[in-house]
Amino acid sequence: MDRDHVIQELQFKAVRSSGAGGQHVNKVATKVELAFDVAESAALSEAEKERIFDKLANRINKDHVLQLQCDDSRSQSKNKALAIERFLELLEKALKRKKKRRKTKPSRSSIEKRLKSKKNQALKKANRGKPRID
Repeated sequence: MDRDHVIQELQFKAVRSSGAGGQHVNKVATKVELAFDVAESAALSEAEKERIFDKLANRINKDHVLQLQCDDSRSQSKNKALAIERFLELLEKALKRKKKRRKTKPSRSSIEKRLKSKKNQALKKANRGKPRID
């Protein structure tokens, strides 16, 4: 994945933020909506697109567009930067391959050590009882 090419393919739309905030919120379009067309991207290989479709299926709409929005800040430029940052983190996380787990076997000494400690614990508990008088 080439970050610069991916960023060039992003589309932004500024809209009015929702929620409390008074006059400022009602006048200024600070919320940024980011859209990325995964299917039409030239910056991603087919394998990368497949991984993104699999991992981010719940975030991609029927038109194959991944959408994010950010309205954390009162500044449109800060919101745009935050949206890009979150988008890149999301893509990298989706494209990262999980490490395959290798089966391991406990060593002979660790098995013996475990059994020895179990024996000692059993003896300790057995010696706690009342002594038998024969």
